[in-house]
Amino acid sequence: MKPNYTYLFLLSPLHTGGTTQEGNLLGIAREAHTDFPYIPSSSIRGRLRASIHQSKDLQSQLFGTDLNDTQELSQGSIWIGDGALLWVPISSLSHGVIWVSCPSLLRRWSKFQGNLQTSIPEEYSTNLSTQKAIYLKDAILKPGSLKEFPNWSDFIPKDPATSGITRVIVLPDNHYKTLVQMGLWRQVKVKLDQSKTVDGGFRYEEAIPPDTLMYYTWGLTSQASNDDTAQEQFLQMLSQRDIMQIGGQESLGRGFVQQWCPPNA
Repeated sequence: MKPNYTYLFLLSPLHTGGTTQEGNLLGIAREAHTDFPYIPSSSIRGRLRASIHQSKDLQSQLFGTDLNDTQELSQGSIWIGDGALLWVPISSLSHGVIWVSCPSLLRRWSKFQGNLQTSIPEEYSTNLSTQKAIYLKDAILKPGSLKEFPNWSDFIPKDPATSGITRVIVLPDNHYKTLVQMGLWRQVKVKLDQSKTVDGGFRYEEAIPPDTLMYYTWGLTSQASNDDTAQEQFLQMLSQRDIMQIGGQESLGRGFVQQWCPPNA
């Protein structure tokens, strides 16, 4: 059964706590096999569940019960997958901002859509001029390595939120990982004592940058596989919450995303 999916367009930096803390750097959640940033499904599910607190019955029906509701735990009708990267904005000295992706992420996205026959673009494919160098952070892509990407718009979900994604390039997986790491937001935080002087050292917190395009998968659990009502209720809930906050640092305006489902969901 093909899963449904919902897109997330980041309106502000998004931080989801990870297990990595090296020195004074507080990292974000990363996939174990790729090291790419992602949003854990528990963060998305928790936010969606909390957003319908007005109706405990609907909350329990879609996402199950917890110990605060009852002593008997039950599974809900909807399962939620992890949030995966699709296109990430990277600053460019030659083009302002360029959105980058890589073959492994585009292939994963195509499989979730059921398009197993989709031809994944080659590494260094771009819709920009292949006759001029492209500057990405500290990387320079020379004209001889660039390939034309005529059907690039097929890999950009159609929605007003993505209308600004007009400059794209597909990088090799390893180069993509390096540039995304360089493109993460890093906020410096300090602790002040009562006299407003720094108490201890600095701390850096990572965040996925705004204007990043992500998506998560979802569907009906096995016990509700024939429950069309649950899917309709979930879609209605999503349509009423096109702007949502995910992750930490809510008081700093972090984690706001615009979400939408494709028409065939």
